Amino acid sequence: MEQPIYKRIILKLSGEALAGKKAHGIDQSVLICICRQIKEIRDLSVDVAIVLGAGNIFRGQENTGSRGLDLDRSVADYMGMLATVINGLALQDTLERLGQPTRVMTAIEMQKVAEPYIKRRAIRHLEKGRVVIFVAGTGNPYFTTDTASALRAKEIDADVILKATKVDGVYSADPLKVKSAKKINQLKHIDVLKKGLKVMDATAISLCMDNKLPIVVFNLTREGNIKRVVLGEKIGTIVK
Repeated sequence: MEQPIYKRIILKLSGEALAGKKAHGIDQSVLICICRQIKEIRDLSVDVAIVLGAGNIFRGQENTGSRGLDLDRSVADYMGMLATVINGLALQDTLERLGQPTRVMTAIEMQKVAEPYIKRRAIRHLEKGRVVIFVAGTGNPYFTTDTASALRAKEIDADVILKATKVDGVYSADPLKVKSAKKINQLKHIDVLKKGLKVMDATAISLCMDNKLPIVVFNLTREGNIKRVVLGEKIGTIVK
């Protein structure tokens, strides 16, 4: 049997990942593909928790000031948190159709929709083989879902954060815009901060650095990559 190198992971999924090539919303084929990969690593007895973004529906920071809807930052952030719940419910429904027991836990209480986040309950769900989906970020404005993933990872004692992206790691510049950009295979947390690399926001990176929590940045669009990372294949970029 294949042996994973991680026992418990946080998978950070952006809303854009769920949208696929669509401008907004959820691409059903992409959603099914992601869920198949999640079930694949659950079948290896890896504890899986997921933190979701909502850029495919509503992004708080893009609707403040003179941008977008010109909303107060805290209002826009709460709207973004609620949008993550929509993504979480879609992910839950698809996973359970594949036979994978799942729980959605929210930082903003809405008992008819999802369970309130309680650390001990989340860990108990993981111990029982359920995938746990964390939605509504940290429940506080001014904090991103990147920070939520770092916070939840520490709380549930995860071994690693898997940051799913559309490129195969961290580059010296945006590889979609700069052809000469070079891929970086390994980094230290402090280097990400010093160089201003867009791995995760500075608060999330600092939290990971303080708690010696590694981050693997990898390409989600290639099916099977989640399993490859979990089995220890050297793909993407590792920040540690």
